[in-house]
Amino acid sequence: MLTREQKEAIVAEVAEVARQAQSAVAVEYRGLTVAEMTELRAAARRAGVYLKVVKNTLARRALEGTGYACLRESLGGPLMLAFSREEPGAAARIIRDFAKDHEQIVVRAVALPERLLTPQDLEALATLPTREEALARLLAVMRAPVEKLARTLKAPVDKLVRTVAAVRDQKQAA
Repeated sequence: MLTREQKEAIVAEVAEVARQAQSAVAVEYRGLTVAEMTELRAAARRAGVYLKVVKNTLARRALEGTGYACLRESLGGPLMLAFSREEPGAAARIIRDFAKDHEQIVVRAVALPERLLTPQDLEALATLPTREEALARLLAVMRAPVEKLARTLKAPVDKLVRTVAAVRDQKQAA
C-alpha cells in the first residue's frame, strides 16, 4: 500500500510529464506478462516515451489542470499511460507496434493537448512523420522550386549549344 507521500509524488511526477507531453495514450494492459511489460517499457524508453501504470484515482488527480484533463472520463480498469515527450506520434507508434504481437493491449483513449481522440485515431497519430522525416519533406518542398528555376534558366543555353552543334555537323557534312 502506498503512503500519502508516495501518492503525492506519483501525482506530481505524472502531472509534470503531462504538462510537457505532445500526446497521450491510455492502454489496458491486462494479461501481459512481466517480461512483455519489460519489453514494452524498454521500447518506450528508446523512443522517448514516458510509460506509467498509475491507479486511476491518482491519474485523474495528476491530469487535472493539464492539457490531458480530457482523458479523465476514459480512465477505468487497469490502465497504463503513455506520454510522447518529443514528438506527437511516438507513444502511438510504440503502442500500435506492440499491440500487433500482443492482443491483450487494448487502446482506451488517445489525446492531444486539450483534445480527446477516439481509440481508432491511434493509427492516424502513429503515422505522423517523425521530426526528421517532417524536416526532410519540408526541405524537399522548399528545394523543388529552386531546382525548377535552375532547369528553366539552363534550357536556353542548352538549346543554343544543340543548335550550334547541329549547324557544325551540317557544315562538316557538306
